[in-house]
Amino acid sequence: MIQYQTLTEMLDHRSRGTGAIGYLEGEGAEKSLPLAKLRQRALGILYHLQRIGARPGDMLILHVASNEQFIDAYWACLYGGIVPVPVAVGISDEHKQKLLRIAKQLGNPLLYTDRKLRERLATFAATQGEPEAWTALKPRTFLVDQLDDISREGTPARVTTDQMAFIQFSSGSTSEPKGVVLTHGNILANAEGSKQAALFTEQDTSLSWMPLTHDMGLIGFHLMMMYAGVRQYLMPTDVFVRRALLWLKFAAEKQVTITCSPNFGYRHFLRAYESKGLEGVDLSAIRLIFNGAEPISVELAEEFLDRMAPLGLRRNAMFPVYGLAEASLAVAFPPPGSAFKYITVDRRSLGIGSVAQKVAADDPNALQLMCEGQAIPFTSVRLVDDAGTETAPDQVGHLLIKGDNVTRGYFRNPDANAAAISADGWLRTGDLALWHDGELYVTGRSKEIIFVNGQNYYPHDIEAVVQHEPGLELGKVAAAGVRQPGAATDDLVLFVLHRGDMSEFLPIAARAIHLVNEHAGVEVARVVPVGRIPKTTSGKLQRTALAKAYEDGEFAAELATFDAAWSAAHGHGRAAASQIERQLKAIVDDVLAGKHVDVDENLFDIGASSLALIQIHEKIDEIYPGVVDLTELFDFPTVSQLARHLEQKLAGAAGERP
Repeated sequence: MIQYQTLTEMLDHRSRGTGAIGYLEGEGAEKSLPLAKLRQRALGILYHLQRIGARPGDMLILHVASNEQFIDAYWACLYGGIVPVPVAVGISDEHKQKLLRIAKQLGNPLLYTDRKLRERLATFAATQGEPEAWTALKPRTFLVDQLDDISREGTPARVTTDQMAFIQFSSGSTSEPKGVVLTHGNILANAEGSKQAALFTEQDTSLSWMPLTHDMGLIGFHLMMMYAGVRQYLMPTDVFVRRALLWLKFAAEKQVTITCSPNFGYRHFLRAYESKGLEGVDLSAIRLIFNGAEPISVELAEEFLDRMAPLGLRRNAMFPVYGLAEASLAVAFPPPGSAFKYITVDRRSLGIGSVAQKVAADDPNALQLMCEGQAIPFTSVRLVDDAGTETAPDQVGHLLIKGDNVTRGYFRNPDANAAAISADGWLRTGDLALWHDGELYVTGRSKEIIFVNGQNYYPHDIEAVVQHEPGLELGKVAAAGVRQPGAATDDLVLFVLHRGDMSEFLPIAARAIHLVNEHAGVEVARVVPVGRIPKTTSGKLQRTALAKAYEDGEFAAELATFDAAWSAAHGHGRAAASQIERQLKAIVDDVLAGKHVDVDENLFDIGASSLALIQIHEKIDEIYPGVVDLTELFDFPTVSQLARHLEQKLAGAAGERP
C-alpha cells in the first residue's frame, strides 16, 4: 500500500522523526540537516517566492549548483504548489541554451538561481542573439544569494495526488527538449514499488554523487530514500569528478548499505584507484550498488567487483537495474542479494523481431547482455515487434511500460505524446529488450541502432570494441549512424575526443578503424576528431547531438584537415611488383574505391568491412577458383602478404601436378 497521498505529506510525516540528510561537501566538510529543519527552511523560502508573485501552478526553473540549495528550493516549490523544473548547471554554452529553450516552452516561468549564474545567462543571451528570452526571464528571477531571513513561513497550497511534482526535461540542446511531467502520485507509486522490490528499510543508509537534476539523483536517492525512512547522504557530483575515491571512502565511513553509479562512474573511479589506491576501507556493509542509467557493461561490472573484493565488497552487491524518467525512474529490478546474471549472444541477431542467438564467449561476434530482473510492483512491461505483437522468449522487441508510476505525457507536446503513448496507456520507451527465462535484458535504443549492410549495430557495443586502446577509452569515443539523403543504410561515424595535433590523431583514427573492422565487421565511414564529447548529467553519451552536428556540417573544418593529413599519409607506397600483386591491388582498389590502399597497408586500418572482404574474396575466386579461403584474408590482411601467400599456394599446387 502506498503510504502517502502527496510528497509534502511524506515530508510532514518524516519531519516528525529523527531523519536527516547528510551533505558531504568534501573530506572533513560535512553538514547534517534534520528533516524537521528542511521542512522549516522550505516554508521559509516559500514565503519569499510568494512575495515576488509565485502562485500555485507557476513553473520555476531550479538552477543552482549546491545540493543543499537545490533541496531547499525543491521542497519550497512543492509546498507552494509551484512546479519545479530542474536544469543542470554546466560550464558549456549548450547548458545555457537548453535553459533558454526550456524557458520559452514554459511560457512565463520563474528562475531560482544565484548571482554568478544569472550573470552568465545574461551574457550568453546577449551574445547569442537571445535577448528577448532573457528579457522575459530576468524580472522573474529570484537570487538565492539574497536570502538572508527565512524565519517567516509561506502559506502552503492545497496539494493533490495528481498535481505535478516536477518536470524533467530531456538532455540536449540541439533540438527542443521534451519535458516529462511527473505527479506526486507517479513518484510515490514508484517509491513504494522500489521499496518492495529492493527491500529498503529504515536500517539502510544511502550515498549518492549523482546530480539532483537527474532522476537517479533526485528521485532514486532523495525522494525514495525519504519515503522508506533511509538515512541519506548526498555528495556533489563535481567532488566525485575531482576526487572519485571519496565516494567509497565516504561509503565505508558512514557504513553505507545502498549506493549507485552508471558505467562512466565505475570507470572513472577505477582510474583513480589504479593510480592512488584506497587503504583502510571496509566496504562489507554495502548490500546494493545500483548500476543503471545507460547500457550496463558486464565487463566493467566484473572488473569493478574484482578490484573491490579485497576491500570487502561482495559480488552480490552489484544491482543492475532498468528505468527511465517517464517511469518516475524504476521499471525492473533483479532479486536483491542475488549474483548478477548475463547472457552472451551474437550481436548480429538482435534486430527487432529476431531471436537472439547464444554464442560462446570467445565468438568474434559475442555480445554480453546484463539481466535487469523483472518489473517492480505498480509497473507493467510488454515487449512487442514492429507489428505490435508480443514477442516470444529471446525475441527482441520494443519495450513498453504502463502503471501508476508512468507519466501521462510530455509537457505541452501533443506530437510526442501521440508518438509515445497508445490509446490504452502503454508508453513506448524507445528501448529494445528481450525476455530470457522470464527476466528482462535490455539490448539498446531503437533510435540509436546503426543499420549498415542489412545488420543492426548498437553504439555502445561498437564503443566497447575500442575502449581499451589509448586515446579511445570509455567516454572518449562515441559511435553514431548517419543516414545520407537517399541512402538505404547508415554510415558508421566515430567521434573521438582529441585536442592535439592532427599528426598525433592519425594513428588513433587508424587503430579505431582497424579494431571496429576486425572485431565488429563493420566499415567506419568517418573518424571525426572533436574537442568535446557531450554527455548528460548522468554521463550518457549524447550520440544524437553529435550526429546532428555532423549532418549540419559543424565538423567540416576538422574533417578537411583530417582528410588532407590522411591523404598525405596513405596511397603513396611502392607500386605493385608482381603480376599477382597488381591483380590483387586492382581488386582492392575497385572494391574500396577512394581508400587509396598501399600494397603493404593493412586492409582493416583503412576501413575494409566484412562485406568488402567478401567482395574482394569473390573477385579473387573468379580469377583463382578455390585457391584462397575467405578466412585467409584475416591472416594475410595486406595486398603484398596475400599475394605472397597466393603465389606459394599456386606454386605448391603446380608442384603437386604430375
